[in-house]
Amino acid sequence: MRDFWKSSGFHLLERDGDGRLRVTDGFLAGYLGRPELAPVDESCAAEIALHGALMDNPRLAVDDARIATLDDADAQDNYRVMLGFRDHLVTAGTVEACYLNLARNGAAGIPPLFIDHMAHVIARNLLDGCADPIRLRAAELLFRQQNVRLLDGAIMLADREVVEMHAATGGLGNFGELFAETGTPTRSVDLDVLSAENAELYWDRDEAFDTVLDVSFSRPGLIALCKVLEDWLRHFLGIEVRIEPVGMIRDERWVWHVGLDAEANVILNDLYEGQDLDEDRLSRILSLFRLDFRDPTQMRADLVGRPVYLGMAMDGANTLRLKPQNLLANLPLADAS
Repeated sequence: MRDFWKSSGFHLLERDGDGRLRVTDGFLAGYLGRPELAPVDESCAAEIALHGALMDNPRLAVDDARIATLDDADAQDNYRVMLGFRDHLVTAGTVEACYLNLARNGAAGIPPLFIDHMAHVIARNLLDGCADPIRLRAAELLFRQQNVRLLDGAIMLADREVVEMHAATGGLGNFGELFAETGTPTRSVDLDVLSAENAELYWDRDEAFDTVLDVSFSRPGLIALCKVLEDWLRHFLGIEVRIEPVGMIRDERWVWHVGLDAEANVILNDLYEGQDLDEDRLSRILSLFRLDFRDPTQMRADLVGRPVYLGMAMDGANTLRLKPQNLLANLPLADAS
């Protein structure tokens, strides 16, 4: 059994009897180490005292009057945001319950960074013990934005942050930034496309997020993503589904769909309403899927036997940002409670 994604904070959490991640003081304290909150030389005494008090008791009640005593307005805003998110976590009790509540009731005021981090650690939990690097790489789509490259009919995904770093530095980190500033040419970096033949390299680079995933139709990367999404729904909702890629939707009785990202959601809505889409918008669709409930009693009674169609699409900048919370909020469940 291999460990992976240590940066998720999984090891700071505890599982409850249902396998959910119970919020611990250690996990909450981890957020206090973020650069937005960690005191610096310029921090005032009130800010240093607040940070120390929260490190001693990460669940400490802090009213706005105390936050207002901080000299730095940005520090005040950062504490309000972080403590608001902390309160969601503490009230929910588990990371999964917090994520599900925000997915269904709205996450206004919660930075996407925090939503992605919850997805990261939840994915680490549900994939604990997984020995398939391709499935782990596919699961990165749940919490990391991807750049899309269409190459000779293949759909290649590379981590957006890594691609931007390579573009800025030639893959050389701070040294590359220095070279870029002085005008010295930097070398280009080719990222490895993960495959069955080289999959073992993932274990040494799981925190680098620097492998490319091929999600072309019927390729292992796309099949692995289907399995990850099945795991996601089983873990959160206790439902058993089968998700398979489809080339197109040919269904005169199409009754339900869910976009796995914002772009796909709009495109599927337009197609469902019978609108004609131009080639540019249609070309943004990366994959379509069919979801079937294995247990019909878990589906809304009036839709039993009908498939749910899913879509995945890139935006106009060739970027893919999955919103796995859409699946949790928008499936036609028999009991949505």
